[in-house]
Amino acid sequence: MDRFVVGTGRCGSTLLSRMLAQHPDVCSLFEFFGGLAWETRFAEGLHEGEAFAAIVTAEQPMLTAVLRRGYEVAEVGYPFDDGGRHRRDDALPFIAMSMLPRLTRRPDSLFDALAAFARERPLAPLADHYRALFGWLAERTDTRHWIERSGSSIDYLGELSAMFPEARFVHLHRDGPETALSMRAHHAYRLPICLLYDAPLDDGRRPSECDPIDLHAPPRGDDTISRILASTPAAEHFGRYWSDQVVRGMASAPALGARYHEVPFEALVLAPQDVLAGVAAHLDLDPDAGNWRDRAAALLTRMPVPRVPDLPPDERNRLEAACAPGSEILG
Repeated sequence: MDRFVVGTGRCGSTLLSRMLAQHPDVCSLFEFFGGLAWETRFAEGLHEGEAFAAIVTAEQPMLTAVLRRGYEVAEVGYPFDDGGRHRRDDALPFIAMSMLPRLTRRPDSLFDALAAFARERPLAPLADHYRALFGWLAERTDTRHWIERSGSSIDYLGELSAMFPEARFVHLHRDGPETALSMRAHHAYRLPICLLYDAPLDDGRRPSECDPIDLHAPPRGDDTISRILASTPAAEHFGRYWSDQVVRGMASAPALGARYHEVPFEALVLAPQDVLAGVAAHLDLDPDAGNWRDRAAALLTRMPVPRVPDLPPDERNRLEAACAPGSEILG
């Protein structure tokens, strides 16, 4: 069975994927599709192994641009200072930064083996390649099932469901304004969202009014990317991004029928045992194997401190208005 957890960015799906990783039968694939190039990750037709390997081992230049400027990204677990072959100035293969460090303490070795496996694949559709790769990773980690989860994946729920027409999906969602403010505080979201909506920076200029963007150029300190990352753009732009993702993704949800299961983040925090039992039932997992739900619940600390009450009233109103279309859909 193909299994996915989807959601917007910063909705709490990282926590859910860590919880599912406590299940002894589950290989939790963390941020696989989210870092692949949008123009190739769901490409139609047949693909040779070399082409497939190029897709899955590619750099994510937005992430590289953020790391090169010294910003931390919570999803990156790569051992830059503990024996890893890469440095922050490198063109960094995305899966080596995010997914593989959560599967092994030797992500470079697993990356090399994964690339070799991908290159040897026969001519096939991408869906077949992905299933083969995910199954290979599950076998390497001595598990039986894989579950893929990426931030912002609700945005391409339609593409995922078309490529994996029998897959089951768990949609984790969180209060829109709070999620938007979490995105604003996250530099790997701040950069693309500011570019997407041409959000005014701290000096009042928009990115389109600044020097041209070059994701591969070394930072100068005053380049446009550095200025975006150092700014605190208005919250409404992040609310609009959150809402636009929800609207696009939820347009595909009704067609999924019983293959779709919703989980509010707030419910996961307040009643983790019950929510995880429901997720396990939907994904056809043993809800009690190895007491995994106890270990998963132990990962919780507390509900994140709300940020919205600290906003000035006018900014809060604009943020809530920007989130309104998505909030209405989610109820």
